Amino acid sequence: MLKHIRIVACALLLAGSAGASAQQAGQCPLLPSSSGLQWQEQAQSDFIVCKATTSDGRTVLNVMLTARDPALTLSRALRAEKGSFAGESLYWYKPDMGGRELPGLDARRITTVKLARNRYAQIWIDADDVNELAALQQLTGNLDDATANFAGK
Repeated sequence: MLKHIRIVACALLLAGSAGASAQQAGQCPLLPSSSGLQWQEQAQSDFIVCKATTSDGRTVLNVMLTARDPALTLSRALRAEKGSFAGESLYWYKPDMGGRELPGLDARRITTVKLARNRYAQIWIDADDVNELAALQQLTGNLDDATANFAGK
């Protein structure tokens, strides 16, 4: 009986450690547990999309990691705040909506950053308000590009 309990306990420990390894093996940057956000990862052969969702299901932060330059033209006139991602400096931009002023636009930002040779990140934030925007920009500045198995690499 004791031998059976030990076998079951070892099996449960191994299953638990395999689950922890699987969570760490994800290709999205690690989110701090205090953020209350959770990644939904979509990986393709040449890019990874990481969508951070709140507990109520809102997607507030998106990060696309790719080996191809997103070639996104961002107008200097729409430049907003300075920031960072994975140790690289960047500028946040207000989305270009063709001159239209849409509700909630002041709490949205987009940017791209070159991380290394043939490694890029395109990041966009869809916050509810400017306070949440500031918090998400700060969170993004603390994220690390710890994607060893980077798509397209």
